[in-house]
Amino acid sequence: MTDIPDVAMLTGAVQLLIFWAFVLVLVLGLALGPRFIRSRERQKLYDVLRAAYEQGQSPPPELLEALGQSDAAPREGPPQDAQSRDLRRAVVLMAVGLGVAGLGMGLGSGLAFASHVAGAIVGGILVGCGAIPGFIGVAYLMLWLVGRGGRQADA
Repeated sequence: MTDIPDVAMLTGAVQLLIFWAFVLVLVLGLALGPRFIRSRERQKLYDVLRAAYEQGQSPPPELLEALGQSDAAPREGPPQDAQSRDLRRAVVLMAVGLGVAGLGMGLGSGLAFASHVAGAIVGGILVGCGAIPGFIGVAYLMLWLVGRGGRQADA
């Protein structure tokens, strides 16, 4: 006969597995879905081009223009220089670092109610993990400042 705590632990593990499988499918669907749709559209264009070539017809100019457009083509909008990209990366990475460090401090203080050692370990690990993107962001901020200083000296 199965003990009730074993069944409860198995049920909790299955629920956790289903939740993370759903999250994985959602993230992969959002990330890979548009790419899959674009590849199918491009494949249809190639099929039309091949059929026109086999019949000896010249392909329509719109079709050739559509094939000539690349997904990596520059997007409309203001051109982005390296300095503005460095600043954007710096801000995002420092925000990520602060967020992970804040998570570590929150989890550390929450776990400290159960065990001061566990709170210190978990909090310290997460604060350290948050320091990595934070310091990379600081490096990008320094690159942006150095580039900005050089540009002002030229002007």
